[in-house]
Amino acid sequence: MNKRFVIGKFPRTRLRRNRQSPWCRNLISETKLSTNDLILPLFITEGKKVIENINSFPSVKRYSIDTALKKIEEVKNLNIPAIALFPYVEKLLKTFDGKEALNKNNLICKAIREIKKNFPDIGLICDVALDPYTTHGHDGILKNNYIENDETIEVLSQQALILADAGADIIAPSDMMDGRIGVIRDRLDNEGFNKTIILSYAAKFASNFYGPFRDAVGSSKALNKTDKKTYQMDYKNSDEAIREVAMDINEGADMIMIKPALPYLDVISKIKKKFNIPIFAYQVSGEFSMLKFGEKEKNNRLQKMFV
Repeated sequence: MNKRFVIGKFPRTRLRRNRQSPWCRNLISETKLSTNDLILPLFITEGKKVIENINSFPSVKRYSIDTALKKIEEVKNLNIPAIALFPYVEKLLKTFDGKEALNKNNLICKAIREIKKNFPDIGLICDVALDPYTTHGHDGILKNNYIENDETIEVLSQQALILADAGADIIAPSDMMDGRIGVIRDRLDNEGFNKTIILSYAAKFASNFYGPFRDAVGSSKALNKTDKKTYQMDYKNSDEAIREVAMDINEGADMIMIKPALPYLDVISKIKKKFNIPIFAYQVSGEFSMLKFGEKEKNNRLQKMFV
């Protein structure tokens, strides 16, 4: 029998963080598959009464906060326990250093407060990364064409604290910087947020499947002449994914995520055999769009057959 490693040390590791709410207990239940296992990504934009289509992302839309509340009512009725919030930041607010991410009254913070006021029992997952806020579209601080690791995690830990203070239940670092989980965990704990859950994007592979998502948050054009391969993982390396996961668990992650989902089922399987921790799989925008466009093409061909 294969034994899975149990990794973690108190106080950074607090297993009770994952048990504090019914929606969270349902979300990570190990023995059934239902809507309790689903998370809905929701893209938030400025304005009122706004519902915007995203051409590369069929059926997915951007919502202003007021229309997002109506969408969340649908989510509640479907018994989906949690939503993941992502901002579409106005160009005027984007800067080279992404400082809008540290604005306590930015779009996402306002959305968190409104959602929690109207839906206190739904789980709110908030991404920790700078790409929606930077003019260059990268997840961190860019210097001399390189993302500075340690400077970035200092900013990310501030961003995580701001999101937790606004009311986020789960902080989800998606940046793939080395050491950011430990720094964020320490900062949250030191500021009284030891109940806040960390969901680490522990094995996030560089992929063209992220294209529609980058359109959704407005970072795709900035990345036209560059990529994220110096910090996101190489698709050829599954053993490295195990090492990334182990490090994040050691640093205090409560849950881990593999991304994209379908191309890395082998990685998910290997990690599940090694570690006794909730594992999430993110079916990313390109995977979803591929299915939707494929469905549309099939329906078009069927219609032509019967014309």
